[in-house]
Amino acid sequence: MNEQDFQFFKELIEAPSPSGFEQPAQRVIRQALADVADDIRTDVMGNVVAHIQGPEGAPRLMLAGHCDEIGFMIKYIDEHGFLFFAPIGGVDAHLVPGQRVMVHTATGAVVGVVGKRPIHQIEPQDRDKVMPFKNQFIDIGCHDKDEAKHLVAIGDPVTFAVGVERLQGTRVTSRALDDKMGAFIVAQVLREVRRAGESVVDLYGVSTVQEEVGLRGGATSAYGVQPDVGIAVEVGFASDYPDADHKHSGEIRLGKGPVIARGPNINPVLFDLLVATAREEDIPCQIMGIPRATGTDANVMQLVHGGVATALVSIPLRYMHTPVEVLDWADIEAAVRLLAALCKKITPAGSFVPN
Repeated sequence: MNEQDFQFFKELIEAPSPSGFEQPAQRVIRQALADVADDIRTDVMGNVVAHIQGPEGAPRLMLAGHCDEIGFMIKYIDEHGFLFFAPIGGVDAHLVPGQRVMVHTATGAVVGVVGKRPIHQIEPQDRDKVMPFKNQFIDIGCHDKDEAKHLVAIGDPVTFAVGVERLQGTRVTSRALDDKMGAFIVAQVLREVRRAGESVVDLYGVSTVQEEVGLRGGATSAYGVQPDVGIAVEVGFASDYPDADHKHSGEIRLGKGPVIARGPNINPVLFDLLVATAREEDIPCQIMGIPRATGTDANVMQLVHGGVATALVSIPLRYMHTPVEVLDWADIEAAVRLLAALCKKITPAGSFVPN
């Protein structure tokens, strides 16, 4: 684990970036790639597009990882200074009460807690019921509405107040690994391609926005880049914990390599090339069958203009969309190696038309 790479990873993951409020994370990406890309731009949606120029006529390859995370938005401040909120993205209402949070305001972060009635005061028949989001509230310690409004504005985004921690070995936990980890991998691949010298592909690394609320940045950035080949870099459901359903997710384990998706959202020729590259480079990988739309930026990339040869490479992740997501750093490193090696194998002579 390269310490410099890990610090970049940590800074990116911990930068607040709920969907629609991604620029703190995007600033980290722009700074990291400023001396790597031939050009780097931010589009009107907020996507960051970093470009390494390939030779004339080279296939255009787009790697995309989304930098937005699930979170909340302040909707209402009551007369006692309590903040009521709504989720941004798919947040489980079960796990929010009793959590520490950060409200990200125009003047800086404000610490808060999501209040919860003590169990002693909850009737036994009500203890297992889910409290609707509209009834949950954030306590920032204010005495009244005026004091709270001096600190917080309607529409301010909120994140869980946890960051990156190392577990045992190469295991890491944090909020927001879904999918700033993917944006990190894309940045690392661009670094590897630059380090290796002249690129044989026209390479675009994109940190997309608003994936958690409808794949929006993936759609607009793919339309702008117009790639020949597109690969979404995401997280995937690990199934190596108690009571995981292997019949639903397959057998996907942390530390056994990135997951290469197979199904109708995936170009079969590109899938075969990814698997062959992993074998040739002695990179461990896992296969997941997804017999429908994948629910990732790969969905929208595939459908741009006349169609794009699309693949999905994922990192196994435990406890997705919680503040305690867990992954294995070895899988990240393997994914970077796989995608950097793939960049050398996509040539003008190759065809991704299925046969």
